[in-house]
Amino acid sequence: MKIAARATLALAVSLAMATATQASDFEEMDPVTLRLAHVVNEQDGFHIAAVKFQELVAERTEGAVTIDIYPNASLGDERTLLEGMQIGTVDMGVITNGPVANFVEEMAVFELPFLFPSPEAAYEVLDGPIGQELLDKLGEVNLKGLAYAERGFRNLTNSEREVRTPDDIDGLRIRVMENPVYTDTFTELGANAIPMAWTEALTAMQQGTIDGQENPVNVIHSFKLNETQSHMTLSRHTYAPAIFVMGMPVWNNLPEAAQDVLRQAAQEAAEHERRYNAEMEAEQLADLRAAGMQIVDDADLEAFQAAVAPVYEKYGEQFGDYLTRIQEALE
Repeated sequence: MKIAARATLALAVSLAMATATQASDFEEMDPVTLRLAHVVNEQDGFHIAAVKFQELVAERTEGAVTIDIYPNASLGDERTLLEGMQIGTVDMGVITNGPVANFVEEMAVFELPFLFPSPEAAYEVLDGPIGQELLDKLGEVNLKGLAYAERGFRNLTNSEREVRTPDDIDGLRIRVMENPVYTDTFTELGANAIPMAWTEALTAMQQGTIDGQENPVNVIHSFKLNETQSHMTLSRHTYAPAIFVMGMPVWNNLPEAAQDVLRQAAQEAAEHERRYNAEMEAEQLADLRAAGMQIVDDADLEAFQAAVAPVYEKYGEQFGDYLTRIQEALE
């Protein structure tokens, strides 16, 4: 008992000393305000993650680092935000993986259709060595990857008809993210795949210049896509990460103690958003059904998987050994 008591006392002293050291680090730090931008609204999971991050950083830096959040694409679309981070005109953001992959091609391995069987399988890869290695590669393009939040499993919506098989997609004009893996995936499914920024897609759906889009349930719900999209198919065709990412110019100007806080706070905020998305999905689907959206939850997913096999043939070796390593990690 005495040994246990001494160990507990030693741990308490150690934590107290670490806290005191951290406090002194931030007492000497010049206050910094970082602008965190994203392209979705305040009901979206990205904003939930951003607010949690804001709270954690303020608490752990004792106010030395303040996070100002800019939602609704107020600072630009995702590509514009990433380019701004590279040159220091934007500090950081929560950015969908698809646009990030335009800067580091290997990141697009996560966009391959039907790669992850479950969210938990995705988290294991993203939070492990493979995910960290890919975050580190962002440094090659003057960006700093902090942690993986999530966009989630993506589902198809459209304004024209029920979709149960790939044949039902034939000819539909579907907005996809500006990423070639998504374009090729939906082309193989028979759609007229149209890459465009999300802000443009919202207008295009309202005007009827596109028939549909694909996104997780939380996006479909928070943007009330049922108002323009009468049909949804729970295809769960791609698990899309999102990334807490900073510009390297800003990152390099922060003291190490602040960097440590930002990295850990991003991971905790990402995990907070994942839990939120999981808890809310059933309620969001119920809301969409009540609003009149027709939801197919028994589509022929085997037929969808067979239809996109050429995407794996095209991209299988393009991402180095990452696809093979992910598949081995999932076995």
